[in-house]
Amino acid sequence: MKVVHDFPNPVDCLDPAWIPMRDGCRLGARIWLPAGAADTPVPAILEYIPYRLRDGSVLRDAVHHRYFAGHGYASVRVDLRGSGDSDGVLRDEYLEQELADGEDILRWLADQPWCDGKVGMIGISWGGFNGLQLAGRSPPELKAVVSVCSTDDRYADDVHYMGGCLLGDNLSWASTMFAYNSLPPDPSVVGERWRELWRQRLEGSGLWLVNWLEHPHRDDFWKHGSICEDFSTVKAPVLAASGWADGYSNAVVRLVDNLPGRCKGLIGPWSHKYPHLGEPGPAIGFLQECLRWWDHWLKGVDRGVDKDPALRVWMQDSVPPTTSYGHRPGRWVSEPRWPSPNIRPWRLGLAPNRLARNGQRRREETAMTVESPLSCGLFAGKWCSYAAGPDLAHDQREEDGGALTFECEPLEGDLEILGAPEVELEVAANRPVAMVAVRLSDVAPDDKATRVTYGLLNLTHRDSHEHPEPLQPGKRYRVKVQMNEVAQVFPSGHRLRLSLSTSYWPLSWPPPEPVRLTVFDRNSALVLPERPRRDDADDQPRFEPSEGAVSVPYTVIEPPHHNWYVHRDLARDRSTLEVINDSGTVRLEDSGLEEQSRAVEWYSAEGDDFDSIRGETLWERSLRRGDWHINTVTRTILTCNKEHFHVHATLDAYEGERRVFSETWNRDVPRRLV
Repeated sequence: MKVVHDFPNPVDCLDPAWIPMRDGCRLGARIWLPAGAADTPVPAILEYIPYRLRDGSVLRDAVHHRYFAGHGYASVRVDLRGSGDSDGVLRDEYLEQELADGEDILRWLADQPWCDGKVGMIGISWGGFNGLQLAGRSPPELKAVVSVCSTDDRYADDVHYMGGCLLGDNLSWASTMFAYNSLPPDPSVVGERWRELWRQRLEGSGLWLVNWLEHPHRDDFWKHGSICEDFSTVKAPVLAASGWADGYSNAVVRLVDNLPGRCKGLIGPWSHKYPHLGEPGPAIGFLQECLRWWDHWLKGVDRGVDKDPALRVWMQDSVPPTTSYGHRPGRWVSEPRWPSPNIRPWRLGLAPNRLARNGQRRREETAMTVESPLSCGLFAGKWCSYAAGPDLAHDQREEDGGALTFECEPLEGDLEILGAPEVELEVAANRPVAMVAVRLSDVAPDDKATRVTYGLLNLTHRDSHEHPEPLQPGKRYRVKVQMNEVAQVFPSGHRLRLSLSTSYWPLSWPPPEPVRLTVFDRNSALVLPERPRRDDADDQPRFEPSEGAVSVPYTVIEPPHHNWYVHRDLARDRSTLEVINDSGTVRLEDSGLEEQSRAVEWYSAEGDDFDSIRGETLWERSLRRGDWHINTVTRTILTCNKEHFHVHATLDAYEGERRVFSETWNRDVPRRLV
């Protein structure tokens, strides 16, 4: 990323700033203002997240907020209630309190003498979510949204559940926020109140994992904050962005489809990153794209935004399997609208061990069975890649021994797809609760298999996520499993492989007991969204190089360490995935604050013992300045039997060497068809 030092406008920073809520609570903020805004008011840009502007997101915040201010916007970063230096307690994601506070912030910003009354929102992940959610409430101040790595559907397409299956990332994310919520405000900012505010958080934040386990179906808990319930409520135009390695790329396509004329979509090769910081590369000049968006909708300046295609995506070239990429080869392509008239379905019928390329249903029928080992999934990677260590899927040959596979003959020419592949299956199971994981791989002439996309379905959710029903063992069902959206080139001479498994641990929590699934091939098929290659100029969008403002000065005291390990204990037939996410120790030179963060996760199972499945996370967080030092240790263990999930969690908080808080949770949660 190119670092820009000189901007059209000098920038002033108001820090700390305090924004009052209707109930008297104050939210901590940092505000970057272009010089002269007090005399000539400007639009405001809001980012509203819980990631601690003082230490957690400070390095990233300066890059784009100072950049926006330098180009004539008041750029504002606010910590949610109960996070960072803000008052209150954060009790869960996207609660009504958070959104009501968001409306108060928008109103306050519009009323400031340096603001002209127009506000835009930007955010990645949490901030992308609540930007869409607030747009769905149609506050008059909110005129445009940039939403990155977010979703319109909190149940079907978020970190918690996928196809009705419980995701392993549900535990990982709950543990991340468990650790964040354990941290205090900065005494240098809030003064002597810091201990009182810290204890409120320690006592009141609760164990979010239990909340999410108690809602395994699509109910009002998830419908709240899901704008897919009524897209018509979103009046503000939306620029939606994500990456193919991210967990949220599906939402971009749905938003473009359901907000016609009000949404533009952008999908690169990236993981869960802002596109100007995108990994795998290439990163793009996303902040320039944001300025085009803001100028058009907040200032009425024609920057050609209305002429942009509805969807711009990175068409990925074939690559060998690896768990991390620095750069993903490919090219930019575009679609004028979505669904696109340029895409046609290509149906490949399933036959024993092969994909029948004529796509016709076979007259004779073959029944094929699969009962996958619990080790099938150890090389699946993370549901949502953060480009922190090797978190992408590994060579699929490691997985396919435990799956039912179907493969086509070598392709006679390049094949390009854009969209969501779908698998039609006729199946029967020997248990009332079962799942199927479907994977599409690119198999090279040397037999290396790179996973291109995948999908999950809890078969009790075959007709409804809201009202699932158990299977009747032995009964045949016709189901469809949609894979994640993708843009991919399969080169001539490569083969397509479809893999089906009955478990995919630890990406997804397995069913309550071993399942044997029977697949009947006559009514089963893979349907691909084929996109014939076009080389016209309109199909090749261009972006400026990545740039941003200079970040704050910092010193790395201990370097970060990220890695994934697979351990096999052959004596116990125990398989364990160990994930190390050590961010090291950093000193922020402006504030003198030292921040340390280290997490380790373990996911294990023994043989075919479905009661042995175990996920465990351990987080250690530390803040230090001079004689002031706090640290917290949070641990979460999730196990199960056939009927229940078992949650054991501990939280210990220390001021200096003295433990000042300790709590333990033990909860059992009924499984309810998951």
